[in-house]
Amino acid sequence: MTEQSSETAEPWYQDGLNFTCTQCGKCCTGAPGVVWVSEPEIKEIADYLDKPVGEIRLFHTRMLRGRVSLTEYQNGDCTFFDAEKRHCKVYPVRPMQCRTWPFWTSNLESREKWDEVCEECPGAGQGAFFSIEEVEERAAKVKI
Repeated sequence: MTEQSSETAEPWYQDGLNFTCTQCGKCCTGAPGVVWVSEPEIKEIADYLDKPVGEIRLFHTRMLRGRVSLTEYQNGDCTFFDAEKRHCKVYPVRPMQCRTWPFWTSNLESREKWDEVCEECPGAGQGAFFSIEEVEERAAKVKI
């Protein structure tokens, strides 16, 4: 449920939000999760890493609930997270789900949800300004 009194009311983030990725890796590590990935994204990752698409599919993806997700290490870290250097190995071509973080519908449901994100993610609530239009454009790309 969103914090709106009617269908025409502006969302709580009507004045925009701030976010700049610090590449801290917190969203790529920790508790297990799901990062949905499309076939074009798999190809883009393969091209970026100069690897065959089949190799990326075999070693870095899994089928889950009829969709394809990136795999994780046993500790929950994303398959493309470089723990030594503390950054994403495919950052320039990361999946849309990663590109749209933290502007997911689940994080925008309420001010309280956004505040929780800001507590976990050092870039949320800081840095570059995103207008309501930009926030909603990103949120519309991936429903999470």
